[in-house]
Amino acid sequence: MMKILLIDDNESITEMMSKYLRGKGHECIVTNDGRNGLTLIEQEKFDVILLDLAMPEFTGVDVIDHLYKNGEIGKHKIILFTASSITDEEIQKLIKKGAHSCLKKPVKLEVLLKTMGA
Repeated sequence: MMKILLIDDNESITEMMSKYLRGKGHECIVTNDGRNGLTLIEQEKFDVILLDLAMPEFTGVDVIDHLYKNGEIGKHKIILFTASSITDEEIQKLIKKGAHSCLKKPVKLEVLLKTMGA
């Protein structure tokens, strides 16, 4: 069982993904705000963080930047996902900062499990 933090502002996505992950036996904590996600990361240890890049106000990139600057980046496996277009160069920058990978929405749940290592 993995402890997973899911950060995405789209409630239909978080509902579907969290239900699927819990059904596979994982603990899944959900927030739809990047700042709240950082608070949870500071309070708890997660095996995997599933992070949407395009959120209002405090984006997934902001979360990565904050974790990178504070030396927290290597403590969690961070899997990014986005529906917006992102270049390979932008993805590589995020991976260099410590993200594990980036998946395109809609995310195939079987691919997500493989990427998580579950």
